[in-house]
Amino acid sequence: MRGMFGKIAHRYDFLNHALSFNLDRAWRKKLVKRVVDVVDREDARVLDLCCGTADVLEKIEERKSAKTFGSDFCHPMLIEAKRKVRSPLFEADALALPLADQSFDAITIAFGFRNLANYDDGLKELLRVLKPGGMAAILEFSQPTNRAFGALYGFFSNRLLPKVGAMVSGSQDAYQYLPESIRKFPNAEELAERMRMSGFAQVDFERMTGGAVALHVGHKCANKTSSPSIPDRRR
Repeated sequence: MRGMFGKIAHRYDFLNHALSFNLDRAWRKKLVKRVVDVVDREDARVLDLCCGTADVLEKIEERKSAKTFGSDFCHPMLIEAKRKVRSPLFEADALALPLADQSFDAITIAFGFRNLANYDDGLKELLRVLKPGGMAAILEFSQPTNRAFGALYGFFSNRLLPKVGAMVSGSQDAYQYLPESIRKFPNAEELAERMRMSGFAQVDFERMTGGAVALHVGHKCANKTSSPSIPDRRR
């Protein structure tokens, strides 16, 4: 997986924009909007997890308030990210983050959560790292709710996307993996329920582009007796 993403890092942004017809920009903008109340606080700490080339982190940095960090498990992605953002970046497995408990006020993840080896363990790790009252915002591909649009979307993602992605990126594996990973990923309702079962509160989600994408938001229950911790900066 790490090697597969590493091969496409140099073309990742271009392909994201081209293959989504630039809709990915609006999806990420909506993600940032959902966490803006936290991002605009000068005392807040925000982590963009599975940050890839830092498209989301770049938008969060523009707010110029919260202390921001980015993390990804793929080193070539972080090299590309470093060209775009000033925030500290670190390489890590999202299922075992080298961070102290209760480190962040918000965590964003854009199109990386479905790549985790275990979704429930990933959600528990998000809760561990979040401060009481903190929030997680997960932007991810989903399944269209309209049958006609779903058929069109399926044709595009299963037939056209792998061919175009392979031709432009030079990696056939990555863009064959993409539609398969989407098919295996829980639908919007299932992911929301997994978040609740893992311990998130006030879970809600919003479908976009006919349900092809969904933005989930959940909060860690507040605990007035807990004290915030400082992130462990181990690499």
